[in-house]
Amino acid sequence: MKKMLSLAAAAGLALSLATAVQAADAPAAKPKTAQQEKMASCNKDATGKTGDDRKAFMKQCLSAGGAPAAAAAPATQQEKMKTCNADAKTKALAGDARKSFMSDCLKNKPAA
Repeated sequence: MKKMLSLAAAAGLALSLATAVQAADAPAAKPKTAQQEKMASCNKDATGKTGDDRKAFMKQCLSAGGAPAAAAAPATQQEKMKTCNADAKTKALAGDARKSFMSDCLKNKPAA
């Protein structure tokens, strides 16, 4: 019985040491790629969608380079605000640049 406990303790210690060494060898966080940023943006825009609706939205969003056009219904002001906020955050806009971007985005005008 004592031998089994000793083996289990040794295995646990070896596992924790291996994890610590692996964590120390891990490289510093890399900047996100364009695809990762697109995935994050689409994922944020898909909040509240579930199942097949979410799957279809994500597929369209990732392949089209942005949020899909609403199916026969214009986006509500709240949906526009969420999308524009996410885009402004992705672009790291602040101050007057963000204000201008948000205004154009909410009017569905491309930002200059």
